[in-house]
Formats: sequence, structure tokens, C-alpha cells
Amino acid sequence: MTWQESWTNRFYRSRPGWTDGTTEFHALCRAHVPTKARILEVGAGPTNSTSAFLASLGEVHGVDVDAEVLTNVHLASSSVLDRGHFPFSDASFDAVVSNYVVEHVDDARLHLGEISRVLVGGGRYVFRTPNLLHYVALVSRLTAHGTHLLLANRLRNLPTDNHDPWPTVYAMNTPAAVRRYAGLAGLDVESLEMVEKEPSYGMFARPLFLAFMAYERLVNASAVFGSLRSNMFVVLRKKS
Repeated sequence: MTWQESWTNRFYRSRPGWTDGTTEFHALCRAHVPTKARILEVGAGPTNSTSAFLASLGEVHGVDVDAEVLTNVHLASSSVLDRGHFPFSDASFDAVVSNYVVEHVDDARLHLGEISRVLVGGGRYVFRTPNLLHYVALVSRLTAHGTHLLLANRLRNLPTDNHDPWPTVYAMNTPAAVRRYAGLAGLDVESLEMVEKEPSYGMFARPLFLAFMAYERLVNASAVFGSLRSNMFVVLRKKS
């Protein structure tokens, strides 16, 4: 067992009631996606655990800017996006889901406009995305993409053949921005939760892990620090 696995078990998985961020996000999807729904996954990418989970809830169709989406075995159909417009008719999905996609979207108004268009009345858009006010997103925004290519996967201790990080924009990565763009698209903010989990960017070295864990303990100690947590878990609802 690596020290990363040992320390994650010791300081997180062994804590009563602790769940990892992906499990928590999937639970949010389950709570807001109707049974046997027709689901659009935006930024579906190649075969992955979120697509597999969504396929257990309903029929999943995927779109992505990368042709890797065509290899995703959990999708009923897959399409490569052209200039942000979705190749689907109006009101054709019961729910839309994206997982760490919004931070890469440069035109938030078009993004939510397309989601609103393809959702049925009362349908939900459920997504997870970084909070711009968190230290990781702030550093990411202030540094060149070449720096991300050099450091991002190393800090998370990901395999060397892991996909390079996509360029980030953070056009809709604060609660205020989510509310503003949702309103323009005719979507209501049904829930918006700030979430901080284990220090994934501290997996490169033990001192980093300890420093980032101290930050996690601080921001989770009180709702006062909620705006500094790493992720936003959001549910938007199309007006009926």
C-alpha cells in the first residue's frame, strides 16, 4: 500500500460518515434524476465511472469536444460538439449532468442556454465544478496552461499516461456567477452546496498532504468558511 492510500485511509476513509466526493456527487444525481430518465451527459469523455453510474439510472447520451467520447461504452449515443451547440431537439432530456466540465466552458451563457433548451420543463441540470475562490482554482487561473501540464497530474500522483488537464476558464465558477447565468437561461438554482474533501492535490508529498489537510479541516469546521471550499455541487431546474 502506498503512503497516499495509507494516509487517505487513516485521515479520511476511517472517519465515521465520511464519503468521497464522487460518491457524494453520484448520490446528488440519484436524488434529482427521475427513474428511467433520458439523460444527457455533457463532457462525457471516454468510458468512466460517472457514465456507468448514470447508465444505471436511465438512458445516457453523451457529448464532448473530444472524439474520445465515441469510445464510451456506457452511452446510448455519443456526439462530438461543434461550437457548443448540442445536436438534439428542444425538450428532449429529463436531466443533464456534467462532472468537472463547467470550469472549461468559455461561454457560460451559451452553455446554460443549450442545456435549458434541451431540458423538459422541470428538468434538472446537476453538475460538479471547482470553486474559483479555492486555492487550487486561484493558482490555476493565475498560471499558464503550460504550468498545469507540468504540475497538475504530478501533484495528484496520477499515472504518467493519464490524460493531460484541459485548459480552464472559470467563467461560471462562483455562486454569484452560477446564479447570474442560470437566471439568464431561465433556470432556477435549486441547490448549491460548497464541498471540501480529501486533498487530492496533496498526493505528491507528505508535507503538502498535511498542509492541505489542515486547510480542509479549517474550511469544514464552520459554515463561515464555506465560500472557500474546493467544489460546488449544483442543481439547476428549468422552469415548468
